[in-house]
Amino acid sequence: MQCLVTGAAGFIGSHLCERLLHDGHDVVGLDSFIPYYPKPLKEANLRGLLTHPHFRFHALDLREDNLEHALAGTDVVVHLAAMPGLVRSWTDFDLYNSCNLMATNRLLEAVGGNTTLKRFIYGSTSSVYGKNASGDETLPTKPCSPYGVTKLAGEMLCRSYCEERGLPLVVTRFFSVYGPRQRPDMAYNKFVRALLDDQPITIFGDGQQVRGNTYVDDCVAALVAVIDAPIGETYNLGGGETATLLDVLGRLESIAGRKARLVFGETREGDQRFTGADTSKLWRHLGWKPLVGLDEGLARQLDWQRGVQARRAA
Repeated sequence: MQCLVTGAAGFIGSHLCERLLHDGHDVVGLDSFIPYYPKPLKEANLRGLLTHPHFRFHALDLREDNLEHALAGTDVVVHLAAMPGLVRSWTDFDLYNSCNLMATNRLLEAVGGNTTLKRFIYGSTSSVYGKNASGDETLPTKPCSPYGVTKLAGEMLCRSYCEERGLPLVVTRFFSVYGPRQRPDMAYNKFVRALLDDQPITIFGDGQQVRGNTYVDDCVAALVAVIDAPIGETYNLGGGETATLLDVLGRLESIAGRKARLVFGETREGDQRFTGADTSKLWRHLGWKPLVGLDEGLARQLDWQRGVQARRAA
């Protein structure tokens, strides 16, 4: 089977490409290297993939480049490319609109003529639920950030293509994915870097925000499973183990053997207060459940970041 992964040089995308190749599939990766974070980090994510005989990579911008050649022969599309993060979405809405909605529309148009497409998997986010994202897929969608609004709009756009043009759509909503290669702007990456460098850690708000934590390997396993999901379904994709930000910091302190220096700042606009995915539908439909506990996952991420920082210092 030939799988196309957008956002292939990113955190989740690069892990997914590796898993699909391991499972024996041909993989086509797309990424535009928008400078949300340094390009060398994404190039490092791709390094092992580029030598694989069944992997092809295209540096393409979904918003403007011709996608016909990259999509030729595709059986499954996993659309992960997006502009992430809620803070910048308040000040640069045009960028989020173009990356999360316009780009999705162009991709949908490009795959429209593929009558043999098995699945189109749209990577969404718990941010579509708003401040309290705890429960199953029947929770009302009421995003509280422009980022969440654009991701929900992308979902609705995909669903219109499913209803009117027969797109074999499945939607996955990610809950706080972490692990090796996590983006440098994400909280756990920042926490670990600061701990290893003995730098202060800024906590926005009171630190009692609860997150449902999803280790990246579990996330990837779910994405692979939903290739066989019923068309039109939406799935929460979460790890099942919730913790406050301060609890996560305490666990990282124990793993690293170091004490964090905390600074508290104002709560950020649009920040979620509670996220916790009910993933029972994924279990019922596909037999998926998370396997990596929070302590084990955090230890793996810390080991990876320690290795990255050691290589940079060498």
